[in-house]
This record gives sequence, C-alpha cells and structure tokens, in this order.
Amino acid sequence: MVVANQKGGVGKTTTTVNLAASLALHGARVLVIDLDPQGNASTALGIDHHAEVPSIYDVLVDSRPLSEVVQPVLDVEGLFCAPATIDLAGAEIELVSLVARESRLQRAIQAYEQPLDYILIDCPPSLGLLTVNAMVAGAEVLIPIQCEYYALEGLGQLLRNVELVRGHLNPGLHVSTILLTMYDGRTRLASQVADEVRTHFAEEVLRTSIPRSVRISEAPSYGQTVLTYDPGSSGALSYLEAAREIALRGAALHYDPQHAHTGQQNNQRSMSEGIQ
Repeated sequence: MVVANQKGGVGKTTTTVNLAASLALHGARVLVIDLDPQGNASTALGIDHHAEVPSIYDVLVDSRPLSEVVQPVLDVEGLFCAPATIDLAGAEIELVSLVARESRLQRAIQAYEQPLDYILIDCPPSLGLLTVNAMVAGAEVLIPIQCEYYALEGLGQLLRNVELVRGHLNPGLHVSTILLTMYDGRTRLASQVADEVRTHFAEEVLRTSIPRSVRISEAPSYGQTVLTYDPGSSGALSYLEAAREIALRGAALHYDPQHAHTGQQNNQRSMSEGIQ
C-alpha cells in the first residue's frame, strides 16, 4: 500500500506509521518502508536513521538486499521498518542513470523472503522517481487528505500519475483508500471538505476520519506512534478503527478479486475525470 500525496503536511507519515502500528496490534506482520529523505516515519517508529545506518537508499542505489536494512520496531510486536537516511535526498538524481530505475524497489520487495501481511510505503511530498518506485512496487494507493482549504488541490495530478504508472509500469495499481485527516468537527470548513471528498470518492473514502489531535502530534517526538504513546486517545482509537476498515476491505477484495479489480479500474477512471 503506497501512502502518497504530493501536497505536504496532510498526514502521510503520521497515517503510515499509525496504520502500520494498528494493523500490527491487530495481529498482522507489517513492514513500513520509509521513502521520504526526511526520515520522519523512521523517527516516529523509534528507528535509528543517521547517515551510517543501512537504509532504503542502499537498497535502491546499491542493490543491497532489503532484509539487511529492515529493523524490528521495539514497541510493537510484528512491526518492522526499512529506514530512510538523508542520503535518500540524492537518490532521485542517482537513480536516473541506473538500469530499470523505476522498478528497483519492486525487485527488492519481491526478493524479501520474510512473511508479511502488509507493506506500507511512506512517500515524499513529490511525484519524482522515489514515488514512482513506490507506485511500481505497490498494489494500491492510500491518499490522506486533510480537511482544510485547498484539500483537493493537486489531487488531479496525483491521480493522473497513478494512471500513467498503471498504463506503462504496473497494471494492477489503483487508488483503493482515501483517509480524511486533521478533521475538526467544530468547524464548518472541515464538514464541507469532508462532504466534497465523499461526493467525489464515495467508494474509496473510509468511514473513519482522523481528528486533529495534540496526542498524534506529540507522539513522534517520543519516538512512538500514538498507539503506544496514548492508547486511549481519540487519535489512537481512530487509527485502530481505520486499520480495521482497511483490513475488512482487503478481506472482501480477496473474496472476489476479479470483480473488485474491474470495479476499482472503472472507478479510478471516473475519479480522475471527476476531479479534473
């Protein structure tokens, strides 16, 4: 599952780590791949990611096996992380000259032999080669959208990129999930944005939205997800419920994959046209 949105500050990393932790707490084995040079997902999971640490950069640029860089997350059993270091900032340029540059992450994941139920890839806030690598490697895209003004800005471009990747590099890719983040029920704007997003993407939007929460913001500074930092908070409970929805959707798709996949492709096309 590729967590992408080229708009910054919409809760990509927060969503990636908290959904991953929630799924692991539900009993799944989950790997987070941190593809953002800032390494915020690695920080939130308490994983060392200074320059000397083996990281996803070594996997992409030097073809190092993914198994050599994956680290277990100490706070949550069944949760693992492939960290990002600052070296990743130069990877966009270094990848340009490499053979099969768009599919290097895909090949690394295919060669990874540990059993996993979910892989969540945290993308940088751009549509460059790192995000393309994630989309080629992924089966589905999760888009976090913040409930604020300009929420849908840039989304059309992201959907067109998904279409391009699907047309040329990964026929199975589709937008499966949209999660509303930073929802403040006290404001009319949040309700209006939520209504607009649900109108455009009725099938993809999760029923659960993530509230604006101090606890969610504080957790990374302690090297934790909100699930371990404050398990009873509204943010933790919302992410647990969102993860449950995603797991149930996944089970439904596996039940009738042919029908679901065809439906998703048709849906995706109408989504892309609708948002334009």
